[in-house]
Amino acid sequence: MQTHPAQTPPTPPQPPSSYASGPPKRPPANRRESIRSIFSTVAILLLAPIIALFLISFVFQSYLVDGPSMQSTLHNNDRLIVWKLPRTWSRLTGHAYIPHRGDIIVFTDPDLARFGQDPEKQLIKRVIGLPGERLVVKDQVVTVYNSQYPKGFQPDITLPYQRTATDTNGDLDIVIPNGKIFVMGDNRTNSLDSRAFGPVDSSNIVGKLAVRILPASQIKRF
Repeated sequence: MQTHPAQTPPTPPQPPSSYASGPPKRPPANRRESIRSIFSTVAILLLAPIIALFLISFVFQSYLVDGPSMQSTLHNNDRLIVWKLPRTWSRLTGHAYIPHRGDIIVFTDPDLARFGQDPEKQLIKRVIGLPGERLVVKDQVVTVYNSQYPKGFQPDITLPYQRTATDTNGDLDIVIPNGKIFVMGDNRTNSLDSRAFGPVDSSNIVGKLAVRILPASQIKRF
């Protein structure tokens, strides 16, 4: 009997070394979500101040009343929201922003320096006279003359705010220049306004009073 040496079976070929450990593994889903969350948080933290600054500069802003010049409509420490968008739009379009008669506005006026006031100080008053109108203060009564009312009318009596008191000090007869408005405080006996520093240039208007939000018991739209 013959015997033959046992034959070793051939070794199977090995895969290329680049695939020896298999393809690269993708990070777990929860890890990807965590990375996205971090990036989202960082983006919000970066964008939030920019958005807030944009809104305050061009859309609306909160103000606190300081002083008695608008009593009894507004009182010291009232918290207000002032709407700036119409003024912003007028600047973008190159047109003067002229509010309506009776609107309450916030503005600056360089002439305040003549009265020992900071010219950058922001005041809040009511619009009484519009560009091109003649405004007269006599015997403590305000009368406005224009093309619609050539014989004059008394805005303190006819406007919706219905301020019927006849206590407007001063003796004044003025034609309001184009691009300017005449403003007064509702507390006429204690208000530094256009009777002293003259009409306000429309370019100095900051915005129009929209809402009083505090005190909560006196929330009101204007």
